[in-house]
Amino acid sequence: MSRKKQPKPRTRRSYDDDFKAEAVQMLFDGHSAQSIVDRLGISGTNLLYRWKRQQLENAGPVGELLDSRVQELESELRRVERERDVLKKALVIFGRQE
Repeated sequence: MSRKKQPKPRTRRSYDDDFKAEAVQMLFDGHSAQSIVDRLGISGTNLLYRWKRQQLENAGPVGELLDSRVQELESELRRVERERDVLKKALVIFGRQE
């Protein structure tokens, strides 16, 4: 007679506010969501983004303003990085023609 193993009931982890704030701050500091999740052992990126949204809602209009500014700066950074890459390639091309 074989007995089936009963699955262990899943327990939900709880995180304190300081932990959540640190994780969201890492996101604001430019770390990827996946790297934060892996490093801190959080269950998924959705949870991290939910914490971010909650912090921005709690901050009110200032938080929304800061979030939009961060998005603008990230967009500008991507544009400048693309320009830099083009210039690097141009230097290589023009350097060969000498």
